[in-house]
Amino acid sequence: MTSDRSQRIEITTWRVYVRPLPMGYHVLAERLWPRGVRKADLSLDAWPKDLTPSTALRQWFAHDPERWNEFRSRYLAELATRKEAALTLLAEATGAPVILLYAAHDQEHNGALVLRDFLRAFAGSDSGSA
Repeated sequence: MTSDRSQRIEITTWRVYVRPLPMGYHVLAERLWPRGVRKADLSLDAWPKDLTPSTALRQWFAHDPERWNEFRSRYLAELATRKEAALTLLAEATGAPVILLYAAHDQEHNGALVLRDFLRAFAGSDSGSA
């Protein structure tokens, strides 16, 4: 898929524990399965682990807001090597709103926000997050 700036894809984030999930293409933006969620209870369209932070980066960050800026920089550097996976994900969404599901308590410092911004660069989207 090539980037088409005229096509606008809505890309938002949503905490996996908040129900009901909004309509759209549901993507788990976590490397690990969310605690307390049964796989049968979560309707996923994709779980692209190659687009989530590496285990080493995730463990280093440990959801520490003091490390947010550095985490964001390091994660974006990881994502820069995974552009094909990002393009594939957007193509598979076939124009549906992409809902990036995350498990973190912190709504302002989590990997789904970084992934959202990265994907928006390919989708040409300026949509807000949920």
